[in-house]
Amino acid sequence: MPLHLTEELSHDITQAFDLSNLHSVVQRASRRMGFDHFALNFDLHQHHASPDGVLLHDYPDTWAQVYVAFDLAGQDPVRRACDKSLTGFAWRDLPHLIPMTKGHRQMLAIGRELGLADGYTIGRHLPGESSGSCSFVVRAERSLPQGMLMVAELLGALALAAARRLTVGPATPPPVRFTDRQRECVLWAARGKTAYETSIILGISEETVIQHVKMARECSALHSRSELTSFALRLRKTIYPTDPALSWSYAYQHRADVENRLKQAGLRIAAYLNTVLDPVATEP
Repeated sequence: MPLHLTEELSHDITQAFDLSNLHSVVQRASRRMGFDHFALNFDLHQHHASPDGVLLHDYPDTWAQVYVAFDLAGQDPVRRACDKSLTGFAWRDLPHLIPMTKGHRQMLAIGRELGLADGYTIGRHLPGESSGSCSFVVRAERSLPQGMLMVAELLGALALAAARRLTVGPATPPPVRFTDRQRECVLWAARGKTAYETSIILGISEETVIQHVKMARECSALHSRSELTSFALRLRKTIYPTDPALSWSYAYQHRADVENRLKQAGLRIAAYLNTVLDPVATEP
């Protein structure tokens, strides 16, 4: 990989100060790598104020007009394939990533006729926030510059990050609206308790705890229990503002009730209380 070129182009992209400047630096980077065109799209999900996202490109005008006029984004096989690959991919490899329909083949054929023969696309997706792709493309009489594909991989990812920075701004956690029971279950999960242990403490079934945690995960756009727990710890003051029912002091004050429930389950009370209900324990 030509390291000096990668460093130079990476610096230009990461220093882009607005979308017009980002267009210029990515266009320049595409030419320096040996490509003829580029296209970058960045779409925001619904909870953001700017629903239109970003579309930057230097594709032939005829193709751009057809693409927009017939709203081909939803049928674009390149965009669909972004969800099926962890790395960048060449367009000629699309049949290995997604089932190619007649419409897909026709779209690619029209693109070739208009000067978009083959490309290399880098896709990115942030669950609950945004998705996008950056493509570097060559004309019909040329081949993809194989020695530059790793550079394109890096620069495409940086270009998408720059588009996000210029559109969304600094990362902010999504708003959380948990029910009281969901918040209790997340609280105990954040303290390392299993669904079974939480069910004993709260006096509900283990399956109910699992469902509450699942619903909390879905409404906060997080996709695993560990993500939810980390999220809960970072946003403790937001999720558990000043609700005494969710504080450490509440757990200590209701020690007897919890102890009775644990006794009924045959658990070892002393060790459990020392690690979970100790009033002088440090909060996460």
